[in-house]
Amino acid sequence: PREEVAYVTCTYRCTGIEQPDFLATVDLNPRSCHYGQVIHRLPMPNLKDELHCAGWGPACGCFDSGAAAKRTKLVLPCLISSRIYVVDVGSQCRAPRICKMIEPVDVFWKCNKGYLSVTHPLPNGDVLVANMGDAAGHGKGGFVVLDGETFELKGNWENECEAPPTGYDFWYQARHNVLVSSAGMVPRVAGRGFNPDDLKKGVFGRRLNVWNLSCRSLTQCFDLGEDSLPLTVRFLHNPEAAEGYVSCALSGAIFRFYKSCEANNWAVEEVIRIPAKDVSGWIMPKMPAFIADLVISQDDRFLYVCNWLHGDIRQYELSRSCKPRLVGQVFVGGSILRGGPVTVCRDEELKCQPEPLVIKCKRVYGGPATLQLSLDGKRLYVTNSFYSTWDRQFYPSLIKEGSVMLQLDVDTDKGGLSVNKNFLVDFGKEPNGPCLAHEIRFPGGDAKS
Repeated sequence: PREEVAYVTCTYRCTGIEQPDFLATVDLNPRSCHYGQVIHRLPMPNLKDELHCAGWGPACGCFDSGAAAKRTKLVLPCLISSRIYVVDVGSQCRAPRICKMIEPVDVFWKCNKGYLSVTHPLPNGDVLVANMGDAAGHGKGGFVVLDGETFELKGNWENECEAPPTGYDFWYQARHNVLVSSAGMVPRVAGRGFNPDDLKKGVFGRRLNVWNLSCRSLTQCFDLGEDSLPLTVRFLHNPEAAEGYVSCALSGAIFRFYKSCEANNWAVEEVIRIPAKDVSGWIMPKMPAFIADLVISQDDRFLYVCNWLHGDIRQYELSRSCKPRLVGQVFVGGSILRGGPVTVCRDEELKCQPEPLVIKCKRVYGGPATLQLSLDGKRLYVTNSFYSTWDRQFYPSLIKEGSVMLQLDVDTDKGGLSVNKNFLVDFGKEPNGPCLAHEIRFPGGDAKS
């Protein structure tokens, strides 16, 4: 069925507004009088958590646990405070409520972990949460585990000696007994903002990690290049597929990882590289294609990529040749817009700088940061806050005007993207002031479930 509501994580951190983060419920039913509006706000009980990514508790994917197919619990790990909120969305899907909270001190003392990022339920019914650092903000990858029934903190997932130097995202394919995780960045340094002097200092990760899912052991590591910053990991949805993709934010590259002919061995190959642009009026002479998120359609036909700095969203067709083919592209903001402070001096792809986007009389600031795709693949939703500290640095107008949530119409036959000018969720008009919106989830399941 078509999605009727969405849950969106919203933060006030770095905006100058002393209000708690909240989970927004957005009406997505075109027949509703509240279509495209926030119909409920669930405020967190603390300030400056930085709600970032949201993930489901045990659901139909947990085939070992016998859990009910309906997703009723949303797990909200906090990127800065290291809290974990568990939200009940099953009792009242349009008015969720907090049912459990795990304090940072428990995460620090029991796991020596912090800066929590991404959540997925495990096949056995437990919930796995990835982290970026330790309690002091030094780089430290790995995972913490929550009990799938009580949501109590159980401890670390991996052995202490196998924790990677940094971490961020992960995905697994249970039938191949594999979990793949990305690198992320050192939180205490990156939390101050992006500094070109940090390049080549190990602040930005470069590893892709392959784990044995059942043994919880690290089996392979791939170096994706200096300061590549691998962020988003996605397997194909087909549970038999031994193939997926990882996006590298700073290098503008996307790698395909796959199971090679050699038994229980994995390999990687670069399949997409979005070129940097020579610019003036920016922090560096070259502006990289900062790939903030990617999502794969449920039928595994299309790969969608959002380029946070340049401002475009791209649609690639995944063919049997293993070489994705660009079939759709649209600009929804970014740093290279015509009339802005940045001048593009040399561009391998564009003949001129794109025009600013205006929808329903509102100018859209910022760049596309997070994607979510409808189950039928026809509607691609996007928000434009990546990380509050970096939002403030690169898009100060976004802090002043607030985030938006947009909808792109997708051509699922030949490929193609277009902005739906009739849909706009304006988070600049929130009762407590403009806020920053990030992750999008649908109650019944989505392309990231």
